[in-house]
Amino acid sequence: MKKFRFKLETLLKVTRMNKEKAQVALATATKEVEEARAVLQVYLQEMAQGHRDYDELTGEGKTISLGRLMTFNSFFNWKREQIEAQQHTIMEKQAVRQQKMHELIAVMNKLKSIEQLREKRLQQYMSEALQEEQKQLDEIGGQLFFRNRS
Repeated sequence: MKKFRFKLETLLKVTRMNKEKAQVALATATKEVEEARAVLQVYLQEMAQGHRDYDELTGEGKTISLGRLMTFNSFFNWKREQIEAQQHTIMEKQAVRQQKMHELIAVMNKLKSIEQLREKRLQQYMSEALQEEQKQLDEIGGQLFFRNRS
């Protein structure tokens, strides 16, 4: 029983460590998603500022050179590419985060099962110990009874 209990306690400790590792991995993945979203917001703000600058330069009665128009066009294309690439990065990081979430749930379910098994084994041990104690008390009571009769 002690050998089994030792193995169960070891398994419990290892599973708790795995849970902590899974929690750290999930937190890291969540942080990466948030950072990627922040970068996307910067790109979107830069694009919006570019549009404001363009609108200011091309307002009513204003003329713009072909070179400057091409520069704005290049800028907007470049920003669109950055935004699309960042959106793709966010989707990848969200998939990783989702995977880490599933891994954490699996470890937590395993930990719960092991804790339930540990509780069950403890109850069995306590029951067996109580039965053994009762058996010894019955034996002592029987010996005292027979001594007193003689």
